[in-house]
Amino acid sequence: MNVDASTYVLIPGAWHGGWAWRPVAMRLRAAGRRAICLTLPGLGDGDDPTGLRLQDSVDYLVSEVERLNVDQVILVGHSWAGYPIAGAAPRLGDKVSKIIYYNALVPVRGRSMVEDIPPEVADLTRRLIESSPNRSIPPTLEHVQQTLMQDVAEDAQRLLAELLTAQPGDYFLDALDVPDIITLGIPTQYILSEDDRALP
Repeated sequence: MNVDASTYVLIPGAWHGGWAWRPVAMRLRAAGRRAICLTLPGLGDGDDPTGLRLQDSVDYLVSEVERLNVDQVILVGHSWAGYPIAGAAPRLGDKVSKIIYYNALVPVRGRSMVEDIPPEVADLTRRLIESSPNRSIPPTLEHVQQTLMQDVAEDAQRLLAELLTAQPGDYFLDALDVPDIITLGIPTQYILSEDDRALP
């Protein structure tokens, strides 16, 4: 396989849009690679998250990769995006030449994200979703400070909180009915950055 012919499809984690991958995409393009930064349904500025399910994010990812009309795609998912890439990879089949989990959750068949996080966080997540009129989880400064960007300057935390969008809650509550990623025969890599403290 000629790696130079691959297209990197970069999928951001919860509360983020494609903008979060822009610095990485710029470096990939400078190195002669093609890079596409996706914003999943409900996570674009002004999007309405009402009624969105995890399958909607998977369907969107599949349709965007198919629309690219390329044969060698490297799916890169950060954090929660481990779910949509795990759902999309079996459907895309031979189009996917590699899967990269970057500080991402690796789903287990039949288990939702909320089942794989600490119980106290799962309970809070469910309460936030149930109390929201559109079943979303709004980004707050407190959430950013406690779970996404601990021990950094408050002005950086505030900036991130302002950039984030509400997360469709059912993206966290739905489970995937797909084979374990290791059974697909697609080369898979996990990258764990040493300073990420958001993952349990």
